[in-house]
Amino acid sequence: MAALSFGLGLPAGPEAGHDPVAFGRLAEELGFDFLSISDHPADAGGTYEAWTLLSFIAASTSRIRLATRVLGVPYRSPAVVAKMAETFDRLSHGRLILGLGGGYSDGEFRAFGLPVPSPRDKVDGLADAIAIARGLWSQPGFTHAGRVFRVEAADVAPRPEHPIPIWLGTFGPRALAVTGRLADGWIPSLGSAPPDRVPALRDTIRTAAEAAGRNPGELTLAYHLEVDPSASGPGRPWVVSGPAERIADTLAGYLRLGFTALSIVPGGPDRTETVHRLAAEILPAVRART
Repeated sequence: MAALSFGLGLPAGPEAGHDPVAFGRLAEELGFDFLSISDHPADAGGTYEAWTLLSFIAASTSRIRLATRVLGVPYRSPAVVAKMAETFDRLSHGRLILGLGGGYSDGEFRAFGLPVPSPRDKVDGLADAIAIARGLWSQPGFTHAGRVFRVEAADVAPRPEHPIPIWLGTFGPRALAVTGRLADGWIPSLGSAPPDRVPALRDTIRTAAEAAGRNPGELTLAYHLEVDPSASGPGRPWVVSGPAERIADTLAGYLRLGFTALSIVPGGPDRTETVHRLAAEILPAVRART
C-alpha cells in the first residue's frame, strides 16, 4: 500500500493578502508532502494558470512535490503536456505529480473557442493522453494512433530519468476503469465523490486494475477536500469543519475508506492560521488514529 501523505491545495486564483509562492514555502517548512492547484483557465472568477504558478513555486522550494489537480486534457495537446511535464520534473528534481482529467466544464471549452468533447471522447482522450505521455517518456520515435489523439514517430528528448506519477480525477464508470488500468493514483473531490459513494467508485478502480494484471494497492488514493476549523455548524457538504478533534476523526474516517493521501484546501478567514493548525494539531491527531 502507498505510504500515507498529506498535501495542501492552493486557492485557484489571486486573493488579497495571499502570496501563493510564500504559501508553497510555508507548506514545505511545515512538512506537507505535496502542493496542488486546479486547472480552470477560462474561469470568469479569476484563476492562475496551473503550470506557470507551480513553476514559480518549484523555483522557491526544494522538497515538496507539486501536483496539477487536474489538468483538463482537451485544453492542451497531450504530446506538448508530456514535453512540459518532463521539463518541469527535471528542473524540479523529480517533484512533479501529473494530475489529468477529461475536463468537465464544457462552458470553459466554448469560452476559449475549443471543441466540446463528448463524454466518450473525454474518457477516450484521457486514455490516449496517458498512452502518449508514457510512450514519449520511454520510447524513441513513438507512434500512437488513438481514437481522439495521435502522435507519429514522435520524440521527447531528454526523456525522464524516472517514472512521473499520473493521478486522475475521475468519477464515471469508464473513466474509473481507465484509472485502474493506467494511472498511478486517483484524486476525487469530496464534493463530487461523497464518502457514501467512495466504496463503489474505489471498487471499480480495483476491479479494473486487477483485470489489467496490476496490484490495486500500489495506486495512491488521494481525497481532495476543504478543512475549515473556524466553522462551527455543518456548513457546506464539501467542507470538513468544527473543533480539531472532530476534524481529525472525520479525516481518519476517510482514510479508512481506502485513501492513502489527503489533499486539503485550508479554509477559514485566515488560511495561514488554518495551515498551522493542520500541521500542529489536526494531522498529528489523524496519524495517531490511523
